[in-house]
Amino acid sequence: MTSKWNYSPLTTQEQKFESDLDKRYAACPPVSHLLVQRGITSVEEAEKFFHPSLKDLHDPFLMPDMDKAVSRLNRALGAKERIMVYGDYDVDGTTAVALVYKYLQNFYSNVEYYIPTRYDEGYGVSERSIDYAASQGVKLIIILDCGIKAIEEIKYAKSLGIDFIICDHHVPDEELPDAVAILNPKLEGSTYPFSHLSGCGVGYKLMQGFSISNGIPGSELEGMLDLVAVSIAADIVPMIDENRIMAYHGLRRLNSNPNLGLRAIIRTCGLSGREITISDVIFKIGPRINASGRMQSGKEAVDLLVARDFEEALAKSKEIDQYNSDRKELDKRITEEANAILDARGEESSAKKSIVIYNKDWHRGIIGIVASRLTELYYKPAVVLTLTNGLATGSSRSVQGFDIYKAIETTRDLLENFGGHTYAVGLSLKEENIPEFTRRFEEYVAENILPVQLTPVIDIDAEITFAQLTSEFISTLRRFNPYGPGNQKPVFCTRKVMDFGTSKLVGRNLEHIKLELVDDTSGKVFNGIAFNMADKFDHIHSHKPFDICFTIEDNKHQVYGNSIQLLIKEIRPTS
Repeated sequence: MTSKWNYSPLTTQEQKFESDLDKRYAACPPVSHLLVQRGITSVEEAEKFFHPSLKDLHDPFLMPDMDKAVSRLNRALGAKERIMVYGDYDVDGTTAVALVYKYLQNFYSNVEYYIPTRYDEGYGVSERSIDYAASQGVKLIIILDCGIKAIEEIKYAKSLGIDFIICDHHVPDEELPDAVAILNPKLEGSTYPFSHLSGCGVGYKLMQGFSISNGIPGSELEGMLDLVAVSIAADIVPMIDENRIMAYHGLRRLNSNPNLGLRAIIRTCGLSGREITISDVIFKIGPRINASGRMQSGKEAVDLLVARDFEEALAKSKEIDQYNSDRKELDKRITEEANAILDARGEESSAKKSIVIYNKDWHRGIIGIVASRLTELYYKPAVVLTLTNGLATGSSRSVQGFDIYKAIETTRDLLENFGGHTYAVGLSLKEENIPEFTRRFEEYVAENILPVQLTPVIDIDAEITFAQLTSEFISTLRRFNPYGPGNQKPVFCTRKVMDFGTSKLVGRNLEHIKLELVDDTSGKVFNGIAFNMADKFDHIHSHKPFDICFTIEDNKHQVYGNSIQLLIKEIRPTS
């Protein structure tokens, strides 16, 4: 599907800010432009952006109920109560549980962790888990990355004498569970300065509050920021404010002295000896942690992340790596089956604005990935459903700018359960309700989605020439890391580039183009790679000019020097 290239010029006021910043970054003008696009309007703000400081993290006690949560936790330790640390089975949940459990273990031994099984218990708090906690004498459960909708379950736990501290970041309903404390920056009326923490980030804030209340130095907790960085990257929360600070320092930890479990994953997936980036977390580390909960049990991921022996961690990492290989095979097969169904429906030419697809035999742990694939392919909000324990259980993904949570919320009378974010929602409903859900979901999407949201858009940060791709600019550009929503990797456009004469088709099926490019502003040849764009090769090889939009990547395969490679997002003949 051809994308729309969207280039938004700076406003008059923004141009003034750009001019002011140019006094500091005159040697590489595109830097000022990129900073202003990120809301940075002064040299002081720019220096803070380029040097994220842990001192700029917000006071955890600004979060409503933090004082209650810390007080109850301190009381539990003083009374030697048994504590359970409970979390979701995905990356965010398992890293959160590992962080809180490991940190508390430094001061207190009467603590255990629990991850519900995706297939027997499902998402969130289960009655089975509460019965287990009661049988173990647990008096306090700290629940992470879920729990905000567990009204009946927490009521049941309370009847058994078990208190809950909820650390969640999902959108709450009007009615809240009767917990001792609810830490959630998305609560209505919350005055906490930042509302986009990951679930692990909320757990970190609780431990930060606990440390402050007990006069514990912050260095031990700061040493666990690698877990928070993994959660931030994998959960795709905005890379701004506190998230960017924690991710920045967490990546430094990941590259210097990571958690033993993460170190084992790094070795297993071939990242040892390389600088680990957010992309590596998203595409290599995160999927392996996730595979444990998708294919077997999320508890195995926590076992790995809290391991104290490296050889043990390495063995667990290899098991999880196999789960990831199995997950890839399932993902490929189910995606192909889903595409075959949609092809038979004529989805490509359909006037429908959404996709709902159901197959009772699909693997529940894979359907979220399949929903993402379908959204990318058809550029429509997609819901993928399968049958689990007598209910149609599903995952949904959305396109840029469309709130799928609101869309699914309008069908809540048909649902048994649902929860999530703007772009990803999990849900369950009775099988007989699928047709009506499909009708009403499509009706809402058709009425509320904008035409522009149904066309893929490439947002271009700046139009530049090859002459501007200087070593100083590239060096400064690296300081924009870590990237993520709200601070996306800059996308550039260069017009009228030409093949140097040495570009060639590569790949098993010659589906990619390895490019060597020049323009008329520089005598330097730039390397590029265009994945799955073999259809553009004839135009490129004809020595006619063309326009490219691209990101700038470090070329990790270059033997000599710190070279770059242009990762081409799209190619168009120059008009």
